[in-house]
Amino acid sequence: MDFDLTKEQKMIRDEVRNFAQKEIAPRAEELELSGEYPYDIYAKMAELGLMGIPIPEAYGGMGSDWVSLHLAIEELSRADITFGAMIDVTTSVVAQELNVFGTEEQKQKWLIPIASGEKLGAFGLTEPDAGSDAGSLLTTAELRGDEWVLNGTKQFITNIGLDNASIVLVAATVAGTGKNDIISTLIVPKDAPGFKLGKKYQKMAWHASSTHEVILSDCRIPKDYLLGDPDRGFAQHLAVLETGRISIAAMAVGVAQACLDESLKYAKARQQFGQPIFNFQAVQFKLADMAVAIELARNQYLKAAWLKDQGRKHAFEASAAKLYASEMVEKVASDAVQIHGGYGYMDEYPVSRYYKFVKLLQIVEGTSEVQRMLIARILAGSSHR
Repeated sequence: MDFDLTKEQKMIRDEVRNFAQKEIAPRAEELELSGEYPYDIYAKMAELGLMGIPIPEAYGGMGSDWVSLHLAIEELSRADITFGAMIDVTTSVVAQELNVFGTEEQKQKWLIPIASGEKLGAFGLTEPDAGSDAGSLLTTAELRGDEWVLNGTKQFITNIGLDNASIVLVAATVAGTGKNDIISTLIVPKDAPGFKLGKKYQKMAWHASSTHEVILSDCRIPKDYLLGDPDRGFAQHLAVLETGRISIAAMAVGVAQACLDESLKYAKARQQFGQPIFNFQAVQFKLADMAVAIELARNQYLKAAWLKDQGRKHAFEASAAKLYASEMVEKVASDAVQIHGGYGYMDEYPVSRYYKFVKLLQIVEGTSEVQRMLIARILAGSSHR
């Protein structure tokens, strides 16, 4: 077994780390407080090719691999989790679904601008009455002549409120077929007739990440904007969400590493009872446990990404990585605040921000409960070994 990263993977990780610590980390607190969208940073990320790391060069990408992408997501999230989230949605989900299931014309029209970073993509699955039960969609798509007509509401949609967001991939139940269980995926541009950007959600954290409602009211798109197999739109979404789970794990590891970095620095500097608090065993044990948990989570998401690069099954590994890492980071963030004491609760210390960031990771891309259900089904079906 070889756990070494390739020369290219190390180069991408180090380049993204340098960029994130120089360009993002110094502005992270400011962005969270203001809620402003950092278009200048997005532009610099596009110059580095970060939105298209695993996408073929022919379609605007870097032509690298999924391990490299997730190393980049970890480093971006270590500086500010909202940038890891943007890459997760744009690349792991939207760009991948276009690349795997799109026609050549669709790739030329939609994938190239997204993979090159000129535009960002959004993913429309969740609805007011369809969260974990994602198959209970009320949004409908009806084919009328040469157009699809969509009606429904999508919620908690990341990226779509950004000025440079171009499309949302919408999952919708196909009307008029007599088969209520047929769900298709459609490419819906923001400028399509009947497309309306709904309310901007007021969130506990992630203020620099765009999260909006999308309202489709007799929204009309051309017939050829159907993505992939019309009978397997839901399955397509589930396939790319598997990768999204690896991305959530990488995001969690990035934030957890930031928590450890800050806690270690603080523990060495903070004096109590005439010595640095790092000298106290209670603090040492917390730091040691944090480091071990982070390393285990990192190894798991890298294994899942590596299996994906090898074209091998990785459903168990992806869910395990997402479940463990998202729950790990909540504990690590809590311990980081505890090590900082009263200062950890103050906004001037970044660990307070990290603590608010991490709860969402147990919810998005399938809750912890859903991950346990998926893992149990894998165990019931056949051995994953």
